[in-house]
Amino acid sequence: MSLDLDIINKELKDKSPTEIISWAISYANNPVITTNFRPYEVAILKAVTEVKQDIKVIWCDTGYNTVQTYRHAEEIINKLNLNIQLYTPKQTVAHRNVVLGVPSIEDPKHAIFTEQVKLEPFSRAIQEHQPDVWFTNLRKGQTAFRNSIDVVSQSKDGIIKVSPFYHWSDKELDAYLEEKGLPNEFTYFDLTKVESNRECGLHI
Repeated sequence: MSLDLDIINKELKDKSPTEIISWAISYANNPVITTNFRPYEVAILKAVTEVKQDIKVIWCDTGYNTVQTYRHAEEIINKLNLNIQLYTPKQTVAHRNVVLGVPSIEDPKHAIFTEQVKLEPFSRAIQEHQPDVWFTNLRKGQTAFRNSIDVVSQSKDGIIKVSPFYHWSDKELDAYLEEKGLPNEFTYFDLTKVESNRECGLHI
């Protein structure tokens, strides 16, 4: 089934996240959410699981998260009873520290690092689960690429990507989390991106 993304995005423009999620779930045969438990990720996890509690939540853990991020992840997994599908790199952090380390983003080896800790585990997850709908918390204003998509877009692999909070601001998400009684965590750092306005290659 093919979708006319322009028409769908016009139809969904003024819909609530719950309405967008409900539409996507009704279309999907095998939906998933991906998460890395960065700031505001709990919003998408809460919103989607309110519509479909048992949805598969793919967490590609690079192994380099902060202590606070890991604690936050454990809290949210338990609080929302998430159906976590955990994917990790094939090589441990200790081993990589000896043979590669953590190259700077100017170093050509940084691409190898990103492939090992993020892109390969993600590709493995997608191959194993074969989703047709992928929920993300991408939002307008985060990067130049993300400004070019919309609520519903399509990945390079043909998966329909749905970002229910695409037009929401941090302030609106703060209010949403307060209303739902959910914590947020800002002590997060992504070694594959380093700079907040930089893409790691997962969504392009």
